[in-house]
Amino acid sequence: MDIRKVKKLIELLEESNISEIEIQEGEESVRISRHPNGVTWQPQPMPQYPQQSPFQQVPGASAAPAAPEPQGVSYNGEAVHSPMVGTFYRSPAPGAKSFVEVGDTVKKGDTVCIVEAMKMMNQIEADRDGVVEAILVEDGEPVEYDQPMIVIA
Repeated sequence: MDIRKVKKLIELLEESNISEIEIQEGEESVRISRHPNGVTWQPQPMPQYPQQSPFQQVPGASAAPAAPEPQGVSYNGEAVHSPMVGTFYRSPAPGAKSFVEVGDTVKKGDTVCIVEAMKMMNQIEADRDGVVEAILVEDGEPVEYDQPMIVIA
């Protein structure tokens, strides 16, 4: 392997936040590491959390999923849930008009918000026709996977 390529790899390693790189060309291979004295980073096992829903099922209630009831408020519609972990946005750009407001009528397939994940803007669509009953997340707030965001009645 050409020494100039090795030097370039070292420069790339120094400019980035990666700690190790390995390149193979045919029969030759090179591994460059930042670890002093051969100490390497070992991934730690993820902690196991109980798989519980933050919403408790009321005995005798129907088995149909219910919209959340933040601060004691009850909704008649069904929630649009976040399909991923990310950041919730009500409009396509800062300062732009929101996709929906409470009281707006939406059709199945209409964009109701955006969830940004890993620098990708994912348009979230209404999964049913109806009227927006509530917007449960503030603009720019983080959302979790399957978190209710908008209630459509």
